[in-house]
Amino acid sequence: MSVKTVLITGTSTGIGLATAVAAARNGWHVVATMRDTGKAGALLAAAEAAGVTVEVKPLDVTDPASVRDCLAGLDRLDALVNNAGAGHLGTLEQEEVDDVRAVMEVNFFGVLHVTKAALPLLRAAKGRVVTVTSVGGVVGQPFNEAYCAAKFAVEGFMESLAPVAATVGVAVSVVEPGAVGSAFVSNVGGRDTVLDAAGPYTPALTSYLARTRDAFAAAQTPQDAAAPIVGLLEAERPAFRVQTSDAARAFTATKLSDGDGSAVQTMTGAWIA
Repeated sequence: MSVKTVLITGTSTGIGLATAVAAARNGWHVVATMRDTGKAGALLAAAEAAGVTVEVKPLDVTDPASVRDCLAGLDRLDALVNNAGAGHLGTLEQEEVDDVRAVMEVNFFGVLHVTKAALPLLRAAKGRVVTVTSVGGVVGQPFNEAYCAAKFAVEGFMESLAPVAATVGVAVSVVEPGAVGSAFVSNVGGRDTVLDAAGPYTPALTSYLARTRDAFAAAQTPQDAAAPIVGLLEAERPAFRVQTSDAARAFTATKLSDGDGSAVQTMTGAWIA
């Protein structure tokens, strides 16, 4: 059998980097993408240490031309992992609506741009789409209004797309990490500025930040978070919804009773079978 190809977005650090290396170790041809390929050093070093190779390509998920250029170079594609994203801290009264739009561009519309461009290749390969969302795509969290809104949107879009894509042989899944020890949180800019300007929200924000520090003290590693993603790439019948840790499962269980998404998919799939 020919080697299968997976394209992974946001691979310069964290879950994306770990997924790229793990998939390559499992025999996949990995197209590892990132906005700035000058930041590929950590990925390439990790791949070399693991004794594997990955193909690095530039991709800005918010730029349709960049997406088209990246996908145009592929002859086949068996799987797409939408991992690129950005956190955001703030609350509505104290930020501009344009700030919220910017969060949606990266975390929601970026996923749509890449998935839309990939679907013709994925249909041809009877492949799959795996999108990294968050436990924040299930449970809304204080001072994460824009981020959670974007992740809720991704989950709703993919849950709606899944039965439609299944009719043409493409499996769709979402992955919900909780706290992961990576650069993702440190890359959320402006925390001190937001706290300094919090005004009447200062006590609530201070409490939230303390809780977040405690949660990330027990964070899982990017490698542990990547394992379920690679599992979805290789599963014969991938679940629609997967959490990456016991903590994430317990957290989302406060809202979800259909833990793996099978009941919703069975119901909506029957509507169009």
